[in-house]
Amino acid sequence: MTHHRSAERDNDQGLVLALDIGGTKLAAGVVRADGRALSFAACPTAVQEGPDAALKRLFELGRSVLDEAGVAPGQLRGTGIGCGGPLDGEAGVLICPPHLPGWLDVPVVDLAVEAYGRPAVLDNDGTAGAAGEWRFGAGRGSDSLLYLTVSTGIGGGAVLGGRTFRGAAGNGGEPGHVLVRSDGRPCRSCGRRGCLEAYASGTSIAERAGEAVAEAAAAGTDTALAGLDPLTAADVAAAARRGDPVAVAVWEETVTALGSGLTTLVNVFEPEVVVLGGGVTRTGEQLLGPVRRIVAEQAMGPAAAAARLTVAAGGDRAGVLGAAAIAFERLDPAP
Repeated sequence: MTHHRSAERDNDQGLVLALDIGGTKLAAGVVRADGRALSFAACPTAVQEGPDAALKRLFELGRSVLDEAGVAPGQLRGTGIGCGGPLDGEAGVLICPPHLPGWLDVPVVDLAVEAYGRPAVLDNDGTAGAAGEWRFGAGRGSDSLLYLTVSTGIGGGAVLGGRTFRGAAGNGGEPGHVLVRSDGRPCRSCGRRGCLEAYASGTSIAERAGEAVAEAAAAGTDTALAGLDPLTAADVAAAARRGDPVAVAVWEETVTALGSGLTTLVNVFEPEVVVLGGGVTRTGEQLLGPVRRIVAEQAMGPAAAAARLTVAAGGDRAGVLGAAAIAFERLDPAP
């Protein structure tokens, strides 16, 4: 378990406990209304141990960050929880998140209320991420924002007209399932073919690179990617920077797909800010530069001119800041 503590202390704007449930790690923090974390900690999800064990660890992590910040549960406005869907944000139930096998109809909000004795809210982590970047991060001060997290899959959300967008059933704002290639690769998350997620996620980058390495071997072409096991998106990006032709081709297909998907979204929503987060964005301008050019060239003129494309500010705390943002948005002020 890692702990970080800020010197910032209690303030008069209210405090929330923010919990982020990921397939790989759990994270928690005590966050002020200005987005400053008084404490932050993370630990492995160990999803194979099942929901009961993981939730016990999550709530213990929450208690540890409260202790670290010197905050009692009674001082909290409440608890915000972010998790991948599908989920029922109104009822506070995780329905069947694919990254959490065996988590079926888990009443996580009721369990959090029981654990801390304060109100709690649940939102999709992409929705929470959008709210976090709008309230605390790269979209601060804007009226409209699109957020994409480009990692194992592609998630995200939107803030439109200063309001967090959730859709009719609470799981709206799924940018990873914009079509970028008709009859393209199958999307493992939704079952359609040609989704953005099937081309630009870290998983897809690695898969397509593996296929390209096999084709190169059959053709007798050398590539620096050969022999790497496991082959990752970071490996592909590094080899592409060095000019490896196989890696360059995979990377170009990736940025073309991401640019195409973002062009569609920018045309539909005409946002002020497009924020990209997630592990794949650690490549910086190698990803953002070509994507910016594609959107500038292909989006409709007014939409292209209005949209500022930038990288997320939340870093490794993005999930916790997102969970905090939805808590501040949805919970009444603490008495």
